[in-house]
Amino acid sequence: MGVFLAEIIGTAILVLLGNGVVANVVLNRTKGNGAGWIVITFGWGMGVFVGAFCVTKYSGAHLNPAVTIATAAAGRLQWRMVPVYVGAQMIGAIVGAILVWVFYREHYKLTDDGDAKLATFSTSPNVRNLAAAFICEVIARSFSCFRSSALSLPAPIKETFHCHISRL
Repeated sequence: MGVFLAEIIGTAILVLLGNGVVANVVLNRTKGNGAGWIVITFGWGMGVFVGAFCVTKYSGAHLNPAVTIATAAAGRLQWRMVPVYVGAQMIGAIVGAILVWVFYREHYKLTDDGDAKLATFSTSPNVRNLAAAFICEVIARSFSCFRSSALSLPAPIKETFHCHISRL
């Protein structure tokens, strides 16, 4: 599997599971309706994990343009590959979102709350403060970049790390 297809698949999985859990919690008459933010957080975590796990060996599992740009800026990816990664990530995100919409189509019809429907595909702050939102995004993307870097460690370091983890 090539980088382009891997990033499409990984990002589609991430969005399908992440946005899918939000849809399950906020849309009317779903099995998870009203389950709360813990379920959403866990679902998004699984979306990132499963998406990254499936494609790490093929593309490094960037799954996010911020990770791709940071990786190129750090000299670990050629800049000519950035449009390939970002284009695949955009396609994968669209595919994942379409799959969520198809899966929950009947629930969207049963939900009158426009904010709940919007929440399945986007986020918005309850308190509008651009500086705070910017800081939150910087922190979140930093963790995304750290995750991506950890997944692409050289094999001897990975083996040592996994060996220590398995002893816990």
